[in-house]
Amino acid sequence: MSQLDHVRAAFARQGFMRNLGGRLVDLAAGCCVIECGFRDDLTQHHGLFHAGVLTTLADNACGFAAMSLLPEGGEVLSVEFKTSFLRPGAGIAAIARGEVLKPGRTLSFCRADVHMRQADGREVLAATMLATMMAAQPDPR
Repeated sequence: MSQLDHVRAAFARQGFMRNLGGRLVDLAAGCCVIECGFRDDLTQHHGLFHAGVLTTLADNACGFAAMSLLPEGGEVLSVEFKTSFLRPGAGIAAIARGEVLKPGRTLSFCRADVHMRQADGREVLAATMLATMMAAQPDPR
């Protein structure tokens, strides 16, 4: 199994992404795009996408982008991230585009931008994340 196939399989195993309705829409070495359609159960009290949803999408886009550059079978865990919200999460879908800024054997530094797709098809930048991912073999549960 190639590493990109390994990443796709790992994404498919994520129960939380299934609950959010997140879809892996593009994957290449060092890049990952995840999309999530708007639903009322993903909102905060103003009826906008909840910041936790946008953060989760960005974290996953960074993590899977980093994972795509590891040796075959390699896994990652988030070490830390910072999310800046530039605009409200208003739109019909959120699209997180993650990329690796600096890969490493142990730590990879990543960025993700989260755009909100509007009803007319335009995309508006709503959030950006800087993240550090660690190559790891988590204990199975």
